[in-house]
Amino acid sequence: MTRTSNATSRIPNATYRLQLHKDFTFDDASAIADYLRQLGVSHVYCSPYLQAAPGSTHGYDVVDHRAVNAELGGEEGHRRFCARLAEIGLGQVLDIVPNHMSLGRENQYWWDVLENGTSSRYASFFDIDWQPQEERLRDKVLVPILADQYGRVIQDGGIKVVRRDNTFLVEAASQEFPVSPLSLPVILARAAEYAKSDTLSFLSASYARLPVPEFWDRRLILTRYRDKSVLNRLLQRTCDEEPGACEGIDRAISDLNANQDALDDFLNQQNYRLSYWKTADQQLGYRRFFDVNTLIGLRMEREHVFEETHARILEWLRTGVLDGVRIDHPDGLRDPLEYFNRLRAEAPDAWIIGEKILEPGEFLRESWPIEGTSGYDFLNTALGVLVDNQGLDQLIAFYGEFTGRPTHFPSIAHDKKINVTQEALGSDVNRLASLFVNICESNRNQRDYTRAEIRRSIREVAACFRIYRTYVVPVREEITDEDRDVIAEATECAKHQRTDVDAGLFDFLRDVLTLKVTGKLETEFVARFQQFSSPVMAKGVEDTAFYCYNPLTAMNEVGSDPAAGGLSVEQFHAYNTKMQATHPSTMTALSTHDTKRSDDVRARLAVLAEVPESYAAAVTRWSEMTKPYRSEFIDHGTEYFYYQTLVGAWPSLRDRDQVFTERIRSYMEKAMREAKEQTSWVANNQDYESALRGFIDASLGDERFVADVDDFVDEIKHAGWINSLAQTLLKYTAPGVPDLYQGAELWDLSLVDPDNRRPVDYALRRELLEQMQTLTAAQVMERVAEGLPKLWTVHKALELRRGQPHFFSPEANYRPLPMKGTKSEHAIAFLRGDAVVTVVPRMPQTLEEQWSDTSLELPEELWTNRMDGREFAGGTIALADLLREFPVALLVREGGSSIAKTTSSTTGNTGKEA
Repeated sequence: MTRTSNATSRIPNATYRLQLHKDFTFDDASAIADYLRQLGVSHVYCSPYLQAAPGSTHGYDVVDHRAVNAELGGEEGHRRFCARLAEIGLGQVLDIVPNHMSLGRENQYWWDVLENGTSSRYASFFDIDWQPQEERLRDKVLVPILADQYGRVIQDGGIKVVRRDNTFLVEAASQEFPVSPLSLPVILARAAEYAKSDTLSFLSASYARLPVPEFWDRRLILTRYRDKSVLNRLLQRTCDEEPGACEGIDRAISDLNANQDALDDFLNQQNYRLSYWKTADQQLGYRRFFDVNTLIGLRMEREHVFEETHARILEWLRTGVLDGVRIDHPDGLRDPLEYFNRLRAEAPDAWIIGEKILEPGEFLRESWPIEGTSGYDFLNTALGVLVDNQGLDQLIAFYGEFTGRPTHFPSIAHDKKINVTQEALGSDVNRLASLFVNICESNRNQRDYTRAEIRRSIREVAACFRIYRTYVVPVREEITDEDRDVIAEATECAKHQRTDVDAGLFDFLRDVLTLKVTGKLETEFVARFQQFSSPVMAKGVEDTAFYCYNPLTAMNEVGSDPAAGGLSVEQFHAYNTKMQATHPSTMTALSTHDTKRSDDVRARLAVLAEVPESYAAAVTRWSEMTKPYRSEFIDHGTEYFYYQTLVGAWPSLRDRDQVFTERIRSYMEKAMREAKEQTSWVANNQDYESALRGFIDASLGDERFVADVDDFVDEIKHAGWINSLAQTLLKYTAPGVPDLYQGAELWDLSLVDPDNRRPVDYALRRELLEQMQTLTAAQVMERVAEGLPKLWTVHKALELRRGQPHFFSPEANYRPLPMKGTKSEHAIAFLRGDAVVTVVPRMPQTLEEQWSDTSLELPEELWTNRMDGREFAGGTIALADLLREFPVALLVREGGSSIAKTTSSTTGNTGKEA
C-alpha cells in the first residue's frame, strides 16, 4: 500500500545531483543555481557535506556530524548557498551517512576511543568487538597500518613515542595515535627520577589510579574524564613551572624508544594494537563499510548515537533548509526499520529515500516509512526494456567462444562471493563463526560442529543469498514469509554446493536465522549475519563478478542480474504499476555517483544486442589488428572487456585526445583490479598492468584500429542516442521523482568513479539552454552530436512537471497504452494523470525507422506533443507521423485532466516554486 504522510508537500518535483568537494564548493554550486532553476528542477540534491576526512572527493567519510565541511566553504559557505537556493526558489535534498564514520585524528570520537578504550565516552558509538576469540586482542582495537610485521617495524625504528607539550603520541606509518593515560606512569615515573620532581611522581601515581569503567557506566566514565583533564592540566603546568620536568620526560621517552622490549611493553598497554596491514582481512575487530578498514560502523540502533549524529540534519529539516534526505547504505544498519521509524518520527514531513539495492523481482518493504529508493531499480528496469533478448543470447555465445570463459553468471557470482568471504571479509566471517560456535555449544545436538565447518557454512549460506539481506528482528519477533523463503532457498542452495558439510548444520543455521531457535546469542548472530550478507553481495557481485562476466556490460549495473536478461514491455509496465501503487514518490535515476557506466554508455551498449553478428565480426577484426600489441599477459577476457569499453565510451573526433587515452588507461586498471583475476588492489601484478597500459597506448595509437572502431561506433551511435532519449523521457514521466546526475543533461560517456566525477562545463550547458529557446525540434536534431536532443528532452519534461505537477503526483494514475501494428513491440506508451502520454521507441537499430502500420489509440481530444509542438486530434495516431520530427513524444491533453481539479493545490510543489 502507498505510504501516506505529511511529506507530500515537500516531495520534490525533480532533483539535480551535485558532487561537492574542495574544487566544487558551496559557492560554485550557488553560481549555477539559476541555471538549474531555468533547466526546470525543483531541488538541488547534494552529496554529503558534513565534515569529512581531509581531501575527501565524495563526502561519505564523515569525521564530524556537528560541523559543515570546511573544504566546501564551512558554515558561512553553507549559509550563502542555502540563502541563494531560497532566493531563487529551489529546495534542497541532502545525502547523509548513518552507517559509518571515517577513522583518523579528525574524528574526535575515534581518537577518544583509541586513547581510553572501553572507558571512552564514545566506546558505545562504534561497532567494536571488545571480546574477540583471540585473547591478545581483548579490550583492544586492531589498527592494521604497518607496512611489515610488527616486530620488524619495531626493530627498524618504525614506531616511536613523541611528546608535544603535555600530549603524548605514538607515531607509526606516517600516522599518529594517542597514548593511554594508564600507560603514562612508564614515562612519568622515570622522568620524576631524572628531574627529581615530586609533582611528576604524584602525577605518575594519579594516572595509574584512574578508574577503568565499562562503556555502559556513564557516571564513572565522566568522572574518569574529569580527573584525566585535571591531571593533564597539572602536567602542563608542571612543565611550564619546573624547567627540569620536560627535560626529564623527553629523556624518559628517548630511553623508551631506544629499548625495543620496553617500547613493546608500552605499546601493549595501549587500547589498540598496531599490526601489519594484511591482518585486517582475518582479525579486524570492528564492523566496516564493506571491506574499507578506514570506515568504521556506527551503532546507530542506540538512541544517543542517533541523536548525536543527526542533530544538524534534523535541525535543517525542521527549519526548512532541507526538504528531504537520501539515506546511504541502510542495509548496513542493524535494524533499518527502527532507524527509519525514528527518523520519520523526528522529521514527519521530510521526503526520505533509502539507497536500498533491490535485486530483480525484489521490492522495497512497504512497512518502511519512506518514499522509496535512490533509483537503481528503475535504472535497471528502464535499460532492461531496451535490450533485445535474442541478440543478447548471441552475444553471450560469442563471448564464451572468443574468451573461453564460463557464461553461467549465477555460478560466477557464487564463486566470487565465496572468494570475498574467504579474503576481504574474512574477519567478518570469523566474528560470526565465534558467535555461532557458542550457540552450538549451548545446544547438545550441535555442539560437535567444528569452527572450520561453521565458517564454511556461514560463507556458503551468505554466498547463496539472491538478495542483499533479510530484515528479521528477533527482539520484536519480526519475520516475513519473504524472509523465510530467502533463507530457506539459500540454505538449500548451500547444501547442494557443500555436500562435504553436514546438512544438519545448514538446517540449524536456517532455524537460527528464521527464529525457530532463539536466545541472546542467537539474536546477536541474526543481526550480524544480516549486516554481513549485504557486503558479500556488493563486493562479490558488484565489485568483482561484474568485471569478470562481460558479454554485454550495460547489464552489469548496481542491483542488476545479467543472467535475467532484458525485460518485455509488459514487465516494464508491471513494474511501474506497482511503483505507482506502493511508492509513487520514489526516486527515478539513470546515472549516479556509483553507477558502473553512465546512462548514455549503457544506452549505446544496449544496441550491441541488436547487432550481435556485426559486433562479433568487429571484435574478431580488432583482435587481429591489435595482436602485435598484446603480450602473453593480455588474455582474451581482458581484450573483450577493453573493446566493449571503447565502444561504450568512444567520443566524437574532436574529443578523442590524450585525455581520453588516460581515462581508458585508468579505468581499465581499476576494472581489472576489481576483477581480481590477474591483478588486484592488495596484490598489484605489475607485469600484467604494465602490459595492459602498453596494449592500450599502442592500440589507440594505431590509426587503422582507431578508424575501424570509429566506423563501428558510427553505425550504432544514432540508435544509442535514441535509446538515451527513450530512457530519459521514461525517467521523467514514470511514477517517481526524477533525478539528474550532474552534467548528464548532455551526452555523457563517463565510466565508473572517479571518471564520472570530472568537472562539468556549466558555461556550455547554460549557453546551449539559452540557444535552445529559439530552436525547433528539427533544428535541435540537426545538432544531435552536441547533445542538444537530450537537453531538449530534459527541459521539455521538466517544464511540464513544473507547470503541471498534478499530472505526476502520487495520486496520478499510470495506465499502459497498447500499440497496434507489425512494429508494436518496438514502442512503449503509457498515460499519466489522464492527461500525459509518453511514447518512446525500443530496439531502434533493427527498427530502421520503419514503423509500417504501427499506431496508438488516443482519446478523441486535442493533444499537443511538447517535443515538437504539433497537435493531434486523438483517435488512431500513426507512430511514423508522431515520431517524425523527434524520436520520442510527450503528448499533453489540452485542458488538463480531472485530477488537476482535486490535487493541484496540495501536491507536487515544495512551497518554494511559487
